Amino acid sequence: VQLQASGGGLVQAGGSLRLSCAASGRTLRGYATGWFRQAPGKEREFVAGCSRNNLCTYYADSVKGRFIISRDNAKNTVYLQMNSLKPEDTAVYYCAADSSIIASRYRDYEGYDYWGQGTQVTVSS
Repeated sequence: VQLQASGGGLVQAGGSLRLSCAASGRTLRGYATGWFRQAPGKEREFVAGCSRNNLCTYYADSVKGRFIISRDNAKNTVYLQMNSLKPEDTAVYYCAADSSIIASRYRDYEGYDYWGQGTQVTVSS
């Protein structure tokens, strides 16, 4: 499966952005999907995820209540709605997918085989 992330940009603190991750090659049905981010000098960290049966309830504490992940199987696309953005949300955001990952590894970037190219999100103060 190929993943193409888009929707990043420059936004002021308190603003919103919606990221999209379009999949091609195979359907995302049966795949766990996630969004990760990596800021300069930091490790890639989990942001939000959906289980293999499309239960989209996995969030990092730092984004809970501000970000919403969703997946549209008909469009084969995963979304990340980001609200109340903060300067510390600045990072390159990556989408990921995997068909065999177990639930205990949903937050572990090493558990995913397929990755999009990343999209830059910059939040100014």
